[in-house]
Amino acid sequence: MRVVIAEDLTLLRDGLIRLLTAYGLEVVEAVDNGPSLVQALAVHKPDVAVVDVRLPPTHTDEGLRAALDARRHTPDLPVLVLSQHVEQLYAKELLAASGGGLGYLLKDRVSDVTRFVDAVRTVAAGGTVLDPVVVSQLLSRHSKNKTLQNLTPREQEVLGLMAEGRTNAGIGGRLTITEKAVCKHINNIFSKLDLLPHDDDNRRVLAVLAYLNETDPSSS
Repeated sequence: MRVVIAEDLTLLRDGLIRLLTAYGLEVVEAVDNGPSLVQALAVHKPDVAVVDVRLPPTHTDEGLRAALDARRHTPDLPVLVLSQHVEQLYAKELLAASGGGLGYLLKDRVSDVTRFVDAVRTVAAGGTVLDPVVVSQLLSRHSKNKTLQNLTPREQEVLGLMAEGRTNAGIGGRLTITEKAVCKHINNIFSKLDLLPHDDDNRRVLAVLAYLNETDPSSS
């Protein structure tokens, strides 16, 4: 698996290179600014990009902008964004981009090596991974969403864990319920969000996007 890293902090960038390499991933290039990231993504077309939101020269949202720009030129490019703090606007904008694997994690999560590497692999495979802290902070934004209010408290819990990128088995373990019960809740969620029978992976992503972006999934 080929990875491009964009991180301006030298120690963290070097740490990411060593960590991912140790787990069998190939870091094809590691950069420290937005323009270099755009170039690296265009040249290497990696399996996944691990990108800091804030990069030189602006130190605002340079990394996110570069990643979104790259996705316009390379549709479905998997991107895992790292951020020092929860920035709801950035998380929402990233997840509004359709197609390809997406992730948003706080930098603190890198210290949990196994879960971080799993997150990189999940995003590279086209999955969605969100930091639990991001999910909990975005949760307060859904109180006005009438569609989501139709979900039971348990269904909202299940949808929140889906947004974290957890599998059905992982959701069952977290809530101490059977995987069969999880499947039933997910099917109820699909029904209440008017997600017609199709590819379940696709419906799962649409449900998560509805949860995070407060949009009608049928319009996606």
